[in-house]
Amino acid sequence: MGALLDPRTVDPLTLTNLVRSLRARRTGPVTAFPGAVNVVGTGGGIPTFNVSTAAAFTAAALGARIVKTGSRAHSSAYGSVDLLDRLGIGLTKSYGETAAALDRHGIAFAGYFVYPVELTVLARRILPLPMRTFGRVLNLLGPFLPVLPGTRQLTGLPGPELLPLARSLAAAVDDRDVWLCTNDIGADELIGFTENTIHRGDGTVLRLNPGDLGTAAGTVGDLAPVTEPGRVVEHFLDVVSGRAGEVATQTVALNAAALTIAAGQQTQWRPAVAAALAALRDGAVRDLVGAVGAGSAGPVTAGGRGGRS
Repeated sequence: MGALLDPRTVDPLTLTNLVRSLRARRTGPVTAFPGAVNVVGTGGGIPTFNVSTAAAFTAAALGARIVKTGSRAHSSAYGSVDLLDRLGIGLTKSYGETAAALDRHGIAFAGYFVYPVELTVLARRILPLPMRTFGRVLNLLGPFLPVLPGTRQLTGLPGPELLPLARSLAAAVDDRDVWLCTNDIGADELIGFTENTIHRGDGTVLRLNPGDLGTAAGTVGDLAPVTEPGRVVEHFLDVVSGRAGEVATQTVALNAAALTIAAGQQTQWRPAVAAALAALRDGAVRDLVGAVGAGSAGPVTAGGRGGRS
């Protein structure tokens, strides 16, 4: 059964039809979020810290409207939801709650209500597999499943070999324009020290390299995730304060720049990266993380989960 869930052995049309069918079964009212952008990776690449979550906060601090989706970890130590738990930031439980959070802070973390309920049935009843096995498929399909009408979505892939499948899956998403990203090192986000390729929904392809962006040289080790549970929050707060090293800071800034460009706020990459770097270094991003955490459960601190008991 595990082999049947290996995306490398399944016809892309089969998985695309599954995504299209699950999205079509959505019932009840749905709220649109014009101008909003999502950033979510498919996982499965080289391990990095939560770049997309840091980038989401950075882009929101710059004025972009961000409605982010994500999941718990299946192929890494901490997924975006695991990190938010530790920050004391809750997921929204409805479209109304999402709209309120977006209006209040410019960023909202959409909860499981945006996903098909059938996923839970599949995981618990139909497929008697370890969650890690099912999780590999959820990581790949997850970015394309939420019913979350917005403007665009930035989704990273761990390798160009997944592009044919990802393009097919993106075609099943009719409520936002999906941009797919790959790079030379196999990370599912844009990386400041290597060449990146963005495949836009209109079929155009954009190539970004460090020389054009003015970003620093680095290695995968500069982006390594924290493995000690007690340091996850501390490290993330260092990241969003621009104190986690130049390579980490510039990588977050590059992903945030992509979100501001996807949102139509910026048109040029270098100025967009520069604005993101400034927001990270002057405390604007860290302040936003604290404000969102205070609104959810109490002040975000390096010691844990804010005011949540």
